Amino acid sequence: MLATVEEIAKIPIFSNLKLEELEQLQPHTEVRKYLHEEIIFHEGDHIAAQLYTVLSGKIKVKKTAATGKETILRVLPAGEIFGAPALFDDPPVAPATIIAEQNCQILTVKRTALLSVIQQTPEIALRIMHVLNQRLQELQNTVHGLISERAIVRLAKLILYNSLQYGTEPVKEGQYLKVKLPYYEMSRKVGITYEECVRLIKSLESVVDYRRGGKITILDVEALNAIASGED
Repeated sequence: MLATVEEIAKIPIFSNLKLEELEQLQPHTEVRKYLHEEIIFHEGDHIAAQLYTVLSGKIKVKKTAATGKETILRVLPAGEIFGAPALFDDPPVAPATIIAEQNCQILTVKRTALLSVIQQTPEIALRIMHVLNQRLQELQNTVHGLISERAIVRLAKLILYNSLQYGTEPVKEGQYLKVKLPYYEMSRKVGITYEECVRLIKSLESVVDYRRGGKITILDVEALNAIASGED
């Protein structure tokens, strides 16, 4: 199914395009629906030469080591792009496994059409580079943390990062995260076992309240910041 002009304009890197530029892209788009936990593509798959974006819902990006250990690199909400090598490699190969974190819609734009519009509006290329640069910095920080920081520090940073990225809402006990962080997801993101993650969260019970399904309330933001800074 083709994307509508309005749907294309929802993607931040296209938000400032003129109507005629959006219409130029439209015939080269496709919108597909995926159910919760459905695989969009596997790491190493040959994928189509196109830009992949999240139109609605969320996806998670997962890497698998040679040992079989899985790590969730990030969760991307609506408006984000992914599968960037499909724009640059020939043939394009998926750098990671992409899974629907919840029911979602994926909007794709064929590379040839995108490059044509970029020639008219080079700012799009700069926006894509900005996104990729941000992710590279995040990856560098993650690698540094895995090498030099204790697990409890990485865990505290993960919770704080998600509170800033997705927001919180005030409740009687503290600040409730608008995104769920189940044990299995946190353990993979910070590079520890499921069992260690459960143990560490329990050790933080005066700072963080964890409920079934990954529902988290930050009880003491100041204390959590201190732990994330290595001051505990």
